[in-house]
Amino acid sequence: MDKAQQDALKKAAGIEAAKLVENGMVVGLGTGSTVRFLVDELGRRVQEEGLQFTGVTTSRRTQEQAEGYGIKIVDVDDVDHIDVTIDGADEVDKNFDGIKGGGAALLWEKIVATNSNRIVWIVDETKVVDTIGAFPLPVEVIPFGAGHVISRFKDRGYNPVLRLDADGQPVRTDEKNYVVDLHLNRIDHPRELAEDLINTVGVVEHGLFLNMVDMVIVGDPNGPRVMTNSNK
Repeated sequence: MDKAQQDALKKAAGIEAAKLVENGMVVGLGTGSTVRFLVDELGRRVQEEGLQFTGVTTSRRTQEQAEGYGIKIVDVDDVDHIDVTIDGADEVDKNFDGIKGGGAALLWEKIVATNSNRIVWIVDETKVVDTIGAFPLPVEVIPFGAGHVISRFKDRGYNPVLRLDADGQPVRTDEKNYVVDLHLNRIDHPRELAEDLINTVGVVEHGLFLNMVDMVIVGDPNGPRVMTNSNK
């Protein structure tokens, strides 16, 4: 699938998800290429239909895009609830376990998600997999002692790689932390892995989002389709 085809599927999923937003809602707005299409559509509805809602964003990038459309954005601590969060995912499997953090926003994404009444992911069909892990698993670590954390990950066979930018410098999250990507190929025991990672000193958060999502809207060549998590 070429990029134009993939973008068309992402756009279709984003437009479909935008229908979930109603007047007066508090909406979590995620981060990533698919979410950009969602925010474009929500911006259109704000400007053309008079839609009014309050947004809570998972990155400064999304905040800037949303505010450009006149969408009201507030801090997560300024609201007592979030009606629905709509975000992308790098992978999701049939158990509704997913990997997120390809855009280095995993910590903010998880904070917003865990404070949401409902979580919806929007993906193109290439993100739906049998077993997660082919996409490198992002782990956010503090810079101090990051080399030792990476060494521990190597000893555990996690194949860690410090994420670098185009200039060869460590990628920084919105909290100024580093991102270490674990090249695992497949994750057969995600809960055990999640427990190990979060208990590693120096790790702030990991990109395993396990059985958190309520609905996945999949961009499909035949039109968006919905996967509903019956375990939630």
